[in-house]
Amino acid sequence: MKLLESYYNSQDVIALSKDLLGKYLFTFIDGVTTGGYIVETEAYNGVVDRASHAFGNRLTPRTKTMFMPGGIAYVYLCYGIHEMFNIVTSGEGQPHAILVRAINPAEGIEAMQSRRNMPVLKPTITMGPGSVAKALGISRAINAFSLRGDTIWIEDRGLTFADESIAAVPRVGVDYAGEDALLPYRFYVKGNPYVSKPNK
Repeated sequence: MKLLESYYNSQDVIALSKDLLGKYLFTFIDGVTTGGYIVETEAYNGVVDRASHAFGNRLTPRTKTMFMPGGIAYVYLCYGIHEMFNIVTSGEGQPHAILVRAINPAEGIEAMQSRRNMPVLKPTITMGPGSVAKALGISRAINAFSLRGDTIWIEDRGLTFADESIAAVPRVGVDYAGEDALLPYRFYVKGNPYVSKPNK
């Protein structure tokens, strides 16, 4: 059920970002399995993408995870507050990554509510990348963990969406990237209530 290592080795991070919609993301943390299917992603196209942490081949203690072979977790802290979970793709030395922006909860919902301090289930539980990570218990402690292991993994359960059900729009919060901020590298399932910033 888990996605094969070869899946993550694709060099087309844009196509992969779209294909991940409908795949199930799970974690097993603190003895609890939580997860759901991915409904929103953003692609970051390595050294040529001004929105990417690795633009211009920038190799730092934070970005070194992105340069590892595909199929691992890249988790970083945003604005000193939110942990963000990314999927590293492509081969070693080619720092492609896909940010998971939203999931549709499916398993371990009570544990997610507890982590999010949310007594009543609302779409905001896993809406936006910071919410996804918090609900699933993802932190920098699992940065560089394999997505083929037993702590965090992605499964194909046969859920797919037709092209007309998927929106391709510019990414969120990357205005600093100039022209690259306008690239349609954010994909989401139209009409899904968990999508963070639906345009339509």
